Amino acid sequence: MKKTICRKEYDTETAELICKYTSGSFGDEAGYEEILFKTPEGNYFVYGNGGADSPYPEEKISRISEGKTKAWIEAHS
Repeated sequence: MKKTICRKEYDTETAELICKYTSGSFGDEAGYEEILFKTPEGNYFVYGNGGADSPYPEEKISRISEGKTKAWIEAHS
């Protein structure tokens, strides 16, 4: 997935996967996954995708600051 936010491109195909969190199992309507990525330019973002009853009923990319990545990783480990 690719998205431009504030004139910066966030692309799951070209970014480095840092950490992945999965909640639920395949087919679970409330299940979802969140993946933390780092772009080649050093920007971080979270990709979310899940079932109809999850926080991510549609694919979503959200920016995250470098300072908040450690807390995100700790919360999802």
